[in-house]
Amino acid sequence: MRRRSLLIAVPAGLATLAACGDDKSDSGNTGDSASPSAPETSAAPPPKIVDGPLPAITAGTKFGEKPTVAKGSGDPSKDLAVKTVIAGGGKTIAENDFVVANYLGQVWSTAKVFDNSYDRGTPLAIQLAQGTIIDGWRYGLTGKKTGSRVQMAVPPTWGYGEQGNEQAGIKGTDTLVFVVDVEDTFNAKSSAKGSEVAQDNKDLPKVGTNTDGKAPSIEVPDTDPPAKLVSSYVIEGDGEEVGADNSVLVQYKGVLWDGGEEFDSTYARGQLTSFSLQQVVKGWAQGLTGKKVGSRVLIVIPPELGYGDNPPQGSPIKKDSTLVFSVDILAKL
Repeated sequence: MRRRSLLIAVPAGLATLAACGDDKSDSGNTGDSASPSAPETSAAPPPKIVDGPLPAITAGTKFGEKPTVAKGSGDPSKDLAVKTVIAGGGKTIAENDFVVANYLGQVWSTAKVFDNSYDRGTPLAIQLAQGTIIDGWRYGLTGKKTGSRVQMAVPPTWGYGEQGNEQAGIKGTDTLVFVVDVEDTFNAKSSAKGSEVAQDNKDLPKVGTNTDGKAPSIEVPDTDPPAKLVSSYVIEGDGEEVGADNSVLVQYKGVLWDGGEEFDSTYARGQLTSFSLQQVVKGWAQGLTGKKVGSRVLIVIPPELGYGDNPPQGSPIKKDSTLVFSVDILAKL
């Protein structure tokens, strides 16, 4: 399994998409590293935010470069220290957004690096929501702009609390220093962006092309479903292609071919979903592999690449259902 630091509760929709009988999912698994994911309890009052003290960044000073950070000098602040080291000019981050960022974290008193995403070559995508991420990040990044490098010194109260994080060697008294390069931010209104592609095949569903953050329409034709997987652009983005072993951040809507009933939607929940293509049904994995970030993709999944005769319990999906999805690929992780 690829080493990941992302620790995030499995969203409701992911239970629908998860591959049956697949125990390879690493959602909620930190591997052998620690991330800024939330401790078991997260109920501290809002912090006072101050501009220091913060240790110097001595190398890797450009946005996107792995930084080297000096050991903290003297006692850290009891408040949350936050500094914008490099000011970006992108979108403003709001609480409950998903942020995509590279980061390095170390202990103030020892300069011990307990985690960094730069070496993994994979940015973290996590929601700035209470109970999902440590409060230091939630408060420290809200209001910043994408393209920014932000440095934070997070006291235990807004970090891992009195329990610390034994796995990472973080004690309950440790103040943590983070350098965060914020690459992008997404929220429940995020949509694909790119060029519309003609939908000329009358035997396939037609997907709406609105990019206002609202769920697109899916019109299923009154014909027999295709026997093979269909994966085609509705809107073609210009981002990187998604690999079979990548994780993605998406908006999606799923309906049944038979009757067009909606059975799952991030739009309805008002929350984006991220997951590895190695932990979802084969139709999703095959349908998104090779597609570009920023795109909206129509995926029609025949039963053998979906749930076959073993549909999720409590779902409107019946045995041998053909599934139709509109998927907006917001980011590759």
